[in-house]
Amino acid sequence: MKFEKSCGAVCVWTEQGRRQVLMVRHIAGGRWAFPKGHVEAGEIEAQTALREVLEETGVRVVLLPEFRFVTQYSPVKGTMKKVVYFAANACSHTAIPQPGEIEEARFFDVDEAMARLTYPADKHLLRRVIKYLDAKKQADEALPQS
Repeated sequence: MKFEKSCGAVCVWTEQGRRQVLMVRHIAGGRWAFPKGHVEAGEIEAQTALREVLEETGVRVVLLPEFRFVTQYSPVKGTMKKVVYFAANACSHTAIPQPGEIEEARFFDVDEAMARLTYPADKHLLRRVIKYLDAKKQADEALPQS
């Protein structure tokens, strides 16, 4: 059995209380997903996630280290892949797809992002990120103002 590991992020842009999610459509397969990629030698998970999001979309993000989600699947017979996702805040709203790998990189409203996702595990991940962000927002709002 061959083992692979990738890291990525569910990147959110919030403007005037409206959330949008960064997604990529790969040239191979044409499916919409979250940016992710293989861990390179010497990298920690967070470094891989930051690098892959930037490479695939041109968007710089800030990871929210309290959120880490792991999924595993077998992309081909004899291979098991582990993917670690973080939640992240996007620093800009302009995405540029990586030539040769990414057909399109775009931000979508949460409902549209959910509709475009192919795999149930990705839909579950997006629901978890939104739940996490909602809880974080409520906690932040409950803090006393100085």
